[in-house]
Amino acid sequence: MKWLEREFIAVPDSNKHELVYKWPDLNIRKYSRVIVNADQTALFVKSGQVLTELGPGRHRIDTDELPVLGAVIDRLSGGNFYRAELYFVSSREFPGVRFGGRLADVADPVTHQVVSLRVFGEFALTVRDPTALLTVLAGTADLSDPELLQRWSSEQLVKAMKIAVTRRVANGDWPIVGLSAHLLEIEAAVIRQSNIALFDYGLQVSRMGNFDISLDPADAARVKRLAKDIRYIQLTGDFERYAAGELALGASAGLAGGGQTGPSDLLGTALGLNAMNGTAASGASRDRPRGRPSSACPACGAATPADAGFCGCCGAAAAVQHRRECARCGVAAPPSSNFCAECGARLVAGD
Repeated sequence: MKWLEREFIAVPDSNKHELVYKWPDLNIRKYSRVIVNADQTALFVKSGQVLTELGPGRHRIDTDELPVLGAVIDRLSGGNFYRAELYFVSSREFPGVRFGGRLADVADPVTHQVVSLRVFGEFALTVRDPTALLTVLAGTADLSDPELLQRWSSEQLVKAMKIAVTRRVANGDWPIVGLSAHLLEIEAAVIRQSNIALFDYGLQVSRMGNFDISLDPADAARVKRLAKDIRYIQLTGDFERYAAGELALGASAGLAGGGQTGPSDLLGTALGLNAMNGTAASGASRDRPRGRPSSACPACGAATPADAGFCGCCGAAAAVQHRRECARCGVAAPPSSNFCAECGARLVAGD
């Protein structure tokens, strides 16, 4: 059985889901048959250099068919073995590769709030150039780990998304709320940026699967609340009216909840209402005209300006009552005055 395994070299069925499969034996028997499937490429590698590529089909390992293998003949075995690494690289598309993580802190162009963006999703990965892949990574990475290339490609895609998305959001091209409306633009920008980073490694992102760019839950609640407030203020046109309504609703909700509102919330509501009432009262007092000298109406007792001819409450004539003059200086004085405000002379009843 061991001899048969050495005679035919192929990717086991349990490893066909891997992007790169490395044949475990470095000693390859002369005249062995390498079976390469239609979606694969086989490569002989020695000291980090690709010696030759084998396309789909059956290939006999012999210097007559592959003269380049003469450089890796094992002389100690009498020329019966070739000492080299053999890799099988799949050329098909590998969908469902997962990626995700934190992107960056950006400022929302609508609410001007700093929020944290996150992304999770899937993409499809393919090998663009098997030779470039093995030349760059064969000596620096353990290609026997089937998850290594996918994990490393996922990190490069997240990095590309940080560049593409944060740049457009920071420039105000894409809003935070409603970012899903720009998924086609995001996909094109991320694929382009990712393939720039993966080009030298012979890999490429062929397409994006389903992915979601979201906010941290606390940031999402804050942005939604601020967006609602901004819209309501635009509709009412009055921030003070909107703030008073929100305070009243908050207080009533707290009371309706069986007193569940905390003391700090109630204190803040009370202070806010008092401050607004105080502002309104002070404004009203500033706008109220200064009072004029007044006297009591002889008919009804209501306060009446000193220079009025009739009572504003009952209509009684006040002309006689209000025409009282100082005998010394002639200045008019209110009927209730005992002394002249101009010269200080005592007013007598006949004045």
